[in-house]
This record gives sequence, structure tokens and C-alpha cells, in this order.
Amino acid sequence: MGKAKRIAILVLATCMAGPSWAQSDLPELGDAAGAGLTLQTEKKIGQEIMNEIRMREPSYLDDPEVEAYLNQLGGRLVAASPDPALGFYFFPLQDPMINAFAMFGGYIGVNSGLILAVQNESELAGVMAHEIAHVTQRHLARIIEKQKQISTASLLAMAAALLAARSNADMAGAAVASASAGAAQAQLGFSRDFEREADRIGFQTLEKAGFDVRSMAAFFARLQRATRAYENNAPVYLRTHPLNVERISDMQNRELDVPYRQVPDSQDFHLVRARLQALRGTPAEAVAHFRSLLQEQKTLQVAASQYGLAVALVRQKDWKEAEQVLAGLRGGRGGSPMVERLYAEARVNRGDVAGGLAVFKEALGRFPNASGLAYSYAEALLQHGRLEEAQRFLDGQVQKNTQDARLYQFQAKAYAARGRAGQQHKALAEAYLLQGQLPAAIEQLELAQKAKDGDFYEHSAIDARLRQLKRRQQEEMKPK
Repeated sequence: MGKAKRIAILVLATCMAGPSWAQSDLPELGDAAGAGLTLQTEKKIGQEIMNEIRMREPSYLDDPEVEAYLNQLGGRLVAASPDPALGFYFFPLQDPMINAFAMFGGYIGVNSGLILAVQNESELAGVMAHEIAHVTQRHLARIIEKQKQISTASLLAMAAALLAARSNADMAGAAVASASAGAAQAQLGFSRDFEREADRIGFQTLEKAGFDVRSMAAFFARLQRATRAYENNAPVYLRTHPLNVERISDMQNRELDVPYRQVPDSQDFHLVRARLQALRGTPAEAVAHFRSLLQEQKTLQVAASQYGLAVALVRQKDWKEAEQVLAGLRGGRGGSPMVERLYAEARVNRGDVAGGLAVFKEALGRFPNASGLAYSYAEALLQHGRLEEAQRFLDGQVQKNTQDARLYQFQAKAYAARGRAGQQHKALAEAYLLQGQLPAAIEQLELAQKAKDGDFYEHSAIDARLRQLKRRQQEEMKPK
């Protein structure tokens, strides 16, 4: 991640950076503050920034399996948080920096560098629980409430400016100075108290969710010790979450009242770590790395390392060896949708289309909620001309997962391949809507209206949906 994006995160996210002093006029922590910035507004701002990240941030990792893992882990933590109904979305960034950050509206980014730096799943859960606490306590809303002059428009303008200037640190600095000086100054005042509150509530969430609470202090203490080697170039997480001995001591004191329990890591944790490592560098470098681990027996996670080797081989388009490696992993510990997806892809790309599609169908029967499997199966059907089969599958998936923008995008491709322009534009409209792009969704429905194909019932549904979205647009344009 570039310097400009790190500054964007510093200002826009609830990563309370700055010195460890606090103003004396802080509101009592835990009060329902931020009344001037409603949850609806926070969600809107967060969605706008998330859209910018998806479209313009090079380090955004559009990987459904890594994203699914983060949301599964995050969902377990959110269910144990003070506000499980708030609504969260976790997304990965392919960035070696050790960092995680919470933005407006429950959007939480996790760098690959953090996932690879933790020693167990509980450590990763501890960092994520801390970020969740920043959101449930509405820390950023409380900062903005103290700065009455900071408007939603100025926050969105700052986000756009920073993203546009991500390759130029000077421009990014100017964007921060001009658009958010008040918000940045407020952050400096609230840092220590908000960090301690996030530590306390994050610890409670971690314990309630069934993770090893000792992992939180262990990870933060290890990071703090590592700063001696970094000198002036400390990890991003420490610059945005300033640590001190008092914070770590508080965490360790809380541990004294909790009985020790050993919490095993999930299989997906190790597979995701191997996947992220395999996506680093060139394919040849990744293959060499995992071959070395396996040949020299440098790893305790043999299955995960074999999976990482297979991911690297797929990057090299060595389908045959990838299939051979994955064949030995299938069925272990109940099987894994990540292994099954890659195995099916390898078979399809090696030329065994029927065999690969059969693996997809069987795996989806065992793992019906595995989004990565569904996407790859749909893509394989479309690529090999099985259009009607793809259409039936996607129609069923969309009915089950009405909030999945990717499924609507695949559905649009299937309709387009079959020459059904009206339904293609309608599906794209739903995808845009889920991504927070209401004007683009309306435009797609207007195109669907003009399409010559489709029957009376399809056109009636398009007309009704267009009227609904236009009413929604009018409501959103009304002054608050």
C-alpha cells in the first residue's frame, strides 16, 4: 500500500493514531455519542470509500476465498461483540505491511502482511476484535461529532482526493491538510482512551467467541519488541495503533482472571495463509518457496504447504502437477472447498472438462455455501458453452444469496451469452445496487426497458424495479 493510502486510512479509519495524551473534556467512553453522524450516514460513507478501494486501490485483493475466510472469522467475533446487528464487511489487501483498519460503517480491511505475521488464529482474531470494537463504540463518529464543521461531503471529497493522489505523497499530504485538518487534530486528542477501550471490549469479544485471550497481549508485545529493529520505520499497525507498556500490562492483567484453554487453529486459517504466500512474488518464486518447505521439512503444516504449492503451480499454469498435488489432499479432515475448487479448476484446464465439472457439482453438494466454488463453477460452465446449465445454476444461487453482487455479475454474463439483453441489464442493475452505485443501477434498468427481448412479465418486473429505485433516489436526495 502506498503512502497516500496509509494516510487515507489514518484519517478515515478508526485507527486512532497520534501521541498517547488525551484531552480532559472527552465524553465518557461508552456513551452513545456521534448523534450528528447517523449510522445510516456512516454506512453510506463507508460504502463510498469501499467502492473507491475496489475500483482504484491496486492492493485490493479480489479473492473470494480469502474474503470468505475473513468474513467467517469476523462473523464469529461480531456475534460475540456488543452490537452484533450493526453489520460488518471484512476485506483483504495484498500488502506486506502488518496492518488492519476499521472504516466508517463496519468496513474492516486486513492486510496479507498481518495474516502472515500472526503465529496462530487467535492472534489474528485478537486484532480483528480490536477493530470491531472501534466500530461498535463508534469511535470515528465520536471524533467527527467533536468537529461540527466536518461534513459528509468533505469526508467523501477527501477520500477521493487521497485515492487520486495515492502515488504522490506530497499531494496526499495536501489533501489531508485541506480536507480534514479538524478530523486529524481530533484523532490526536482521543487516541489513548479509544485504544484502551478497543482493547478492553476486544478482549471481551475474543473471550466470548471462544478464542485464546492470551493471544492479544502476546501479539502486541511481540510487535512492540520488533520495533527496536525497525527504528523510524515501525510497522504501520504500530503507527496507527500506538502501543505502550501500560496497554500491554492492562491486557495481561485481564488474562489473570481467565482460565487457560488451548484453542486449535482452523484448517482454513492455514490454507488461507498458504494461499496468500503463494500469491506473492512471481509464480516461479512461489513454487520454489513451497518446494523448499516440503523437501527440507521446514513446515509443520504439510497439507497447507502442499496446497500453497498447488496454488503456485496453478499460477504457472502447470495444471497436471497441480492436479496431482491436490489429489493427495482431497478428503482429509472432512475436506475443504478451497482444495476442491482448485482441483476442479485444474482438471477443467487440463482438458478434462466433464470430470472437472463433476467435481464442482459434488463439492457444491457438500459445501453449498462456498462462494468460491460457486463462482468458479459458473465461470467454467460459461467458458465451455454450457449456457442453459449456467443460467439455471446462477438463477438458483441468486435466489439463495440475494446480497451477492458477484453472482449477479455472472448471471448478467449468462444472459448476455444467450442474447437476453433485458435480463442482462436487470442483473447488472442489482450488482451495481449492492455495490452502492444507485445511479448506475437506474441506468442499467433504463437500458433493460429499451431491450426488445423479454415477455410482458419480465418487462413489468423491470418497470416496477425502476420505479422503486427512482423513489429511493429521490428520498436520498432530500435534505436531511
